[in-house]
Amino acid sequence: MPMTQCNIICSAILKMLFAFVLAGAMAMPVVAQANSDGESKVIAMEKAWNQAYKSRDGTALGSILHDSIVLVNDDGSLESKSGFLTGIDRAKPSSNQQADPESIKVRMFGNVAIATGVFRESGFESGKAFVRRNRFVDTWIQNGDSWECVAASATPILH
Repeated sequence: MPMTQCNIICSAILKMLFAFVLAGAMAMPVVAQANSDGESKVIAMEKAWNQAYKSRDGTALGSILHDSIVLVNDDGSLESKSGFLTGIDRAKPSSNQQADPESIKVRMFGNVAIATGVFRESGFESGKAFVRRNRFVDTWIQNGDSWECVAASATPILH
């Protein structure tokens, strides 16, 4: 049976569609790998932030936080990068105060990552021991090979 012009065109379209589907399927592991790498890097940055905060390392924190970051504190107040770092510079490193992540989950959206989780703060204030838990949401952007936090908020867990 001779092929009609419609059959030839339909056959060509099906071949192209198959090629696109195959190419997309082959690219999925690459995208998944890139997302996995981004997730791992952001989790490492979250942990580095906690460590730098504990040791009051303003230089390390300065490299983690984007210049235009907006920090929403647990009392609802807003803080800039410079305000946050000034507070860090005035505080002394303390082995009595800790900020440890209990959980971190990262969701990737291209070169943007949203990290959510819970961190626990413990230490001494005015001679009294305290333990607080906060839920956080941090927004990260990829800048070349590095990641920088552009927005962060913490909400106390009261129950």
